[in-house]
Amino acid sequence: MPVEGRTILLTGASEGTGLSAARILASKGADIIIVSRNNPAKLSQAIDAITKAAKWPDTQRFHAIPADVSEPGYAAGVVAAATAWNNGYPPEIVWCVAGLSYPMLWSEDDALRATRRTMEVNFFGSAEMSHAILRAWLRNTPAPEEKTARLSKHIIFTGSVLSVFSMAGYATYCPSKFALRGLIDALAMEMRLHPDVPIEVHLVLPTAIQTAGFEVENKTKPQITKKLEESDKPQDPDTVARVAIASLEKGHHLITTSFIGDLMRWGALSNSPRNNWLIDTLMGWIMPLILAFTMWNMNSEVSSWGRKKRAGSAQALSHKIAE
Repeated sequence: MPVEGRTILLTGASEGTGLSAARILASKGADIIIVSRNNPAKLSQAIDAITKAAKWPDTQRFHAIPADVSEPGYAAGVVAAATAWNNGYPPEIVWCVAGLSYPMLWSEDDALRATRRTMEVNFFGSAEMSHAILRAWLRNTPAPEEKTARLSKHIIFTGSVLSVFSMAGYATYCPSKFALRGLIDALAMEMRLHPDVPIEVHLVLPTAIQTAGFEVENKTKPQITKKLEESDKPQDPDTVARVAIASLEKGHHLITTSFIGDLMRWGALSNSPRNNWLIDTLMGWIMPLILAFTMWNMNSEVSSWGRKKRAGSAQALSHKIAE
């Protein structure tokens, strides 16, 4: 995935992993368009940071488009604005980074509302952008003699290891990320219908990332969920972006940023394109054994937690009756 001299659009890139990715891609010579909610100060600061990272600051260009990815129909206007800014050509690479999480137990009052919100942002925000940019690419087929005609376009989705592995406390979040997995596998096959416009589809599967959003999700995260994922140490945004971009440059389809992510990917490959047929097949055979132990351990943790909660509730009720 060469990026120098190409235009890359990233959603959710005014902070966190999106901003880290934009800075790294700018350092490799790309022109950058960032999309984020309408906060002029934050967008201006992000553009300044990206500009400072540029490989060729005198010739590279950077632009911000304010938009809310949860708004139905947002993507067509963003792609049109990006195309106009890019001299009539749609961006060659689009990376959907915007996302959020409100982890909680499914029995809580706000669980369905939280699930709908995560579907709006995490799934439909990315799905709408992919639909809009794919239509733009297919309408704007470059002439065979153009240099860009030889280079693949890329649509990159940002999922999570929870796109392939679910657990207690994430019932409000995992459906949106599992849905992305289904979408990208279907698109990877569908793009074979358009050999004249080579398009690659990718899904990045990071573990926890130390961002402002991670702090927000910890406010609603159940204690049992924190217990289950205590061995997963959050990565910093720069590391996630750097590792993901290195995998994108290798042409990988499902992209992980840690060994834990690799294990979860190997355990849920299904019909996804392989990064390495030999290694992925071997680990696909081994992972059921690893998952048998992992799931026994995690289910035991949940059962134990439930017994403690019930015992605590019974004890509290007993004290209340006695009073």
